[in-house]
Amino acid sequence: MTIKVALAGAGAFGIKHLDGIKNIPDVEVVSLIGRRLDQTQEVADKYGIKHVTTDLDEALKIKEIDAVILCTPTQLHASQSIACLQAGKHVQVEIPLCDELKSGLEVARLANETGKVAMVGHTRRFNPSHQYVHNKVLAGEFNVQQMDVQTYFFRRTNTNALGQARSWTDHLLWHHAAHTVDLFAYQANSPIVKANAIQGPIHPVLGIAMDMSIQLKAANGAICTLSLSFNNDGPLGAFFRYIGDTDTYIARYDDLVNGKDEKIDVSKVAVSMNGIELQDREFFAAIREGREPNSSVQKVLPCYQVLHDLEQQLNG
Repeated sequence: MTIKVALAGAGAFGIKHLDGIKNIPDVEVVSLIGRRLDQTQEVADKYGIKHVTTDLDEALKIKEIDAVILCTPTQLHASQSIACLQAGKHVQVEIPLCDELKSGLEVARLANETGKVAMVGHTRRFNPSHQYVHNKVLAGEFNVQQMDVQTYFFRRTNTNALGQARSWTDHLLWHHAAHTVDLFAYQANSPIVKANAIQGPIHPVLGIAMDMSIQLKAANGAICTLSLSFNNDGPLGAFFRYIGDTDTYIARYDDLVNGKDEKIDVSKVAVSMNGIELQDREFFAAIREGREPNSSVQKVLPCYQVLHDLEQQLNG
């Protein structure tokens, strides 16, 4: 059976999903939803997608569609996930699930009620580099003592990963910190019991903090220090240092080195070296097998509780 998919968001991240899905058998993207019709049509033509619209509700009415992938602005994630579940579709929403805890809890409630697969794109759980470390943790060969993470961008204007103007404002806490907060609990194999945050000045135009520092502690004693910036004029991206009881690992997206900067071969960890493709493979496998996926809404909810608590702290 071919799984028929609607993909919402024809920007930088939507295209990453389309490239990943091309490598997955028996999955077809039949509808592409975007903000601007001309731009969306251009992407649809390139990937051979027949139905194009600027209205998600229009796509949700298409009976043959089994599942939806949402790569839309953060502020729409929860409400659109709810709309997909109410329409009887499986849904994978890009990180973050929500930008307020209340709406994330509603998505979780509906996922339980409908029995549909509801998954959040916590890509770090799927990157081969992080999977390699996770497998060591599960095998009892490595225990995280400390994670040191830098998430750095040069984004003093409101642009996306392709340098194009954004219609919405990104957020260090609810979007970029979500990756690390979830990953830390996942890799420490222990829930977060303590969290602190401080932030730099609020940008006069964007209305958000451009710099932030977060400290986390897990129940088993592991700690994490996370530094985030939109002001960084240098190497961009997220850099994860795992300091453990037996080894040190440094992960940069799908690449992994040890503490001496010697490359570790992670090509055999999974069927692909592309974290987004692996994330999509898990989504479709969960649909076919009728099971809860890794990074289901329910599994990542604790991360959003921590983000909520940190926001209260920052606003206090």
